Amino acid sequence: MRAVFRVPRVGAVAGCFVREGTITRGSKVRFLRDGVVIWKGTITSLRRFKDDVREVQSGFECGIGLSDFQDLKDGDVIETYEEREVPRT
Repeated sequence: MRAVFRVPRVGAVAGCFVREGTITRGSKVRFLRDGVVIWKGTITSLRRFKDDVREVQSGFECGIGLSDFQDLKDGDVIETYEEREVPRT
């Protein structure tokens, strides 16, 4: 995360740079501070400049709004993941 923006009626928005992979709206995320997971939740809003977008590719900047989490600080890491059910063999 590069910066934190305070938006009226929305709260804190994380100004981020996507290092690898793709960020999609509704993804499950882990929020890391100093290598320790401090929160798990979902992405509620994803924006590029003034536009709402569905996904952001690596190498681009975006604004991420998180569900029920406002304690954002510069340098924190937001990691997306997906859960898969693997059938037993």
